[in-house]
Amino acid sequence: MTRLGDLERAVMDVLWDVVPGTSDGVTVREVADALDGRELAYTTVMTVLDRLAGKGMVQREREGRAWRYRPAASREAHIAQLMLDALDLGGSRDAALVRFARSVTGTEAEVLRAALGSEAGLTGPGSTSGDPGDTELTDRLDGPTGRRTAGEAAER
Repeated sequence: MTRLGDLERAVMDVLWDVVPGTSDGVTVREVADALDGRELAYTTVMTVLDRLAGKGMVQREREGRAWRYRPAASREAHIAQLMLDALDLGGSRDAALVRFARSVTGTEAEVLRAALGSEAGLTGPGSTSGDPGDTELTDRLDGPTGRRTAGEAAER
């Protein structure tokens, strides 16, 4: 997955925060207007959105003479994919995972335990399998296991 530059990240934040999943997307002008505090030319925002579309980060659809843009994946799916990509940087994946697990807070560890328990189909204490709160859990942490992409995990 491609890392984002500062301006690309700001544009993606606008799309993630402004565009609901069911929306038809937003125009370049709407994105430019939402980038408060930045004096950016319309063409700069248009170029950034075009590059993000080329990278597969946004989807666009023609509406008259303009394009409407929306994120190709959720923020959570993007972050999960970045984490998976980081594990591929080399060294021991197991050691990196153990180090990560030891660095999270107690609450984050509980979220991970619940996600792993749900993924494994476990039931009982600490598992949310079958719990209506599972949707909330996957919204908070889409915890793919194995080598699934974040997008595949989000489709579950």
